[in-house]
Amino acid sequence: MTRHLLSLLAQLVTTLVVASIVVFLVLRVLPGDTAAVALGVHATPEALAAWRAEHGTDRPLVVQYLDWVGGLLRGDLGTSFVTGRPITPLVADRVQVTLILVGLAMLLALVVAVPLGTLAAVTQRSLWGTLVSGASQVGVAVPNFLVGVLLVSLVAVRAGWLPAGGWVPPAEDPAEFWRHVALPVLALGTVQAAIVTRYVRSAVLEVMREDFLRTARAAGRTRTGALVHHGLRNAGVPVVTVVGVQLAALLVGAVVVERVFVVPGLGSLLVDSVANRDLLAVQSIVMVLVLLVVVVNFLVDALYTVLDPRLRTAGGTGVRGAGVLAAGGAR
Repeated sequence: MTRHLLSLLAQLVTTLVVASIVVFLVLRVLPGDTAAVALGVHATPEALAAWRAEHGTDRPLVVQYLDWVGGLLRGDLGTSFVTGRPITPLVADRVQVTLILVGLAMLLALVVAVPLGTLAAVTQRSLWGTLVSGASQVGVAVPNFLVGVLLVSLVAVRAGWLPAGGWVPPAEDPAEFWRHVALPVLALGTVQAAIVTRYVRSAVLEVMREDFLRTARAAGRTRTGALVHHGLRNAGVPVVTVVGVQLAALLVGAVVVERVFVVPGLGSLLVDSVANRDLLAVQSIVMVLVLLVVVVNFLVDALYTVLDPRLRTAGGTGVRGAGVLAAGGAR
């Protein structure tokens, strides 16, 4: 197990190194001059040269990359080319907002999806099973931003029950925090709940066909008792895979919802930095997002060994793919 975790950690570090190189190089080949954007189109050649020398953009790419990575390792994301302010405090503040939003959305999705997916599997041939399956299929087809726009129009504008946007830190005013965060969480969480429901249903159906569940039934347990005591743990392996993938997708997909509800999260900061062509801020924010996604994947891989002891000696290779395939039917 220790060897497996060390292997996963090595993969994490390798992925981050490769991602940092790709992000750095891709942003350098984009057209446009950062100095001209920062100083304006009427800046003199002398002013442009002085700006490049001050910010180090005239140095060799290898030197720029090593300086940037060295700052990342120290927790220093650099100074914004546009505002001249340190990027680290701004990103640290915004990432908290995004993590709160994504965490609450995934919690809502799990609270809804696990019981509904299990119900849809157990009652697959009944009216309830058909309704849950049909509703989840519709939910999968609806994008997050459309749900957000509908919630703003119906709940905030017409009914006036909740604010249409904005953000209040939870430590400042808990009641207002929940009022402002409710609609963004619903917009993100409902679509994710539909997706996870499909996979929970598929995973539970797969487990219900296994021999060990029939043995438990033959030993005297009811269908529900056998499923709760023996089936759900095995169904959890592919579901954890899907939750990890969807959590990573939420971190990236929250950008649109943050814009719809005017939430000052990491996604909004990224969009603003791109619009201002703040090159250093963009590459630092992208690396923070990459780090979050890679860490989520690492934790998902590590959880496999907890959910299924057989995987502790499986070497870890192909485990996630097997989990996805096991749940991939999503019937």
